[in-house]
Amino acid sequence: MRMNVTLAIVMARAWWTFILRGVIAILFGLVCLFFPPLAIIGLATLFGFWLIMDGVTGLTGAWSARGSGGWWVSLLQGIAGLVAGFLAIVWPVITAFVLVLLVGAWAILTGVFEIWTAIRLREHIKGELFLAIAGVISALFGLYVVIFPGAGILSVLWLIAVFALAFGVTLIALGWRLRGIYEQAKRQNEYVERGMPP
Repeated sequence: MRMNVTLAIVMARAWWTFILRGVIAILFGLVCLFFPPLAIIGLATLFGFWLIMDGVTGLTGAWSARGSGGWWVSLLQGIAGLVAGFLAIVWPVITAFVLVLLVGAWAILTGVFEIWTAIRLREHIKGELFLAIAGVISALFGLYVVIFPGAGILSVLWLIAVFALAFGVTLIALGWRLRGIYEQAKRQNEYVERGMPP
């Protein structure tokens, strides 16, 4: 119980950071809703960094599994992530235009690789069905995005905007509540320092 109270007090001291994070999240959500081109360029750059990280982890997995069957799948996935990530960062404006196609192609390839891996794993582990289902979902999402690129990117932006707005409002509410806890703890501390009961 003492640990929870201490944690609450520590968090309450930084109440303003929660409000600041909430305001930033709300501003980001509003940019996604009202300025989609700007949001798409920013997201294209962030997407590029994420693809590079995904590619590095894929290459790391391939390196550690080299010599065993199927290691080349992780190698190809890692290379695809690195190439797509570098292209997204180097040409964010062009990427903003074709981002939806990159996302779609990446989702289709990832889905196919996951389905293929699930088929290979079915003799060795239980639960490979989940990997196959994830692969099917990924491939279907990729096909949808490639067939309907405009709707795909706007849908993603709207989902991000709704998330950011809800997240921001929640953080502001938490920050306001923590501010109350901080003020109460400060008052109680003042009473203790003066030798008066709170």
